[in-house]
Amino acid sequence: MTFDVSVAMTWVLFLALFPIAYFWLRRAWRILVRRDFSDVAVRKGESPLNPEKFAPYEMAINLVCGVVIAVTIFFIVMGLVRYEVWSAIAGSTLWIKFFLSFALARFAHLPTTKPGPRKSKVQARAHKADI
Repeated sequence: MTFDVSVAMTWVLFLALFPIAYFWLRRAWRILVRRDFSDVAVRKGESPLNPEKFAPYEMAINLVCGVVIAVTIFFIVMGLVRYEVWSAIAGSTLWIKFFLSFALARFAHLPTTKPGPRKSKVQARAHKADI
């Protein structure tokens, strides 16, 4: 085996899976057990107005993705998967987690004020006539 860029990148990806799984599972633990909602749907450094509402979704995203990465690590160490398979699983899980967390954070920070009742065309014409 010769050491080249592809071997180095393979090792970087494999070694990066350990802290990724740790942080995602720790975040799910903090939300589920400790009821710490400080990292739920954070956007621009701010939590949403009601983080408890979005905590189950954030916890599920982190738990599922963390377990998938942990199982992938186990399969790699046991030699049960080829490089193409585990790199696809790991890469897909990373991107899915980033997109879902991004979408949840954006959704959690939508304005909560509801627009007033819309005027009908008849009411708008009547209002114009009054002016």
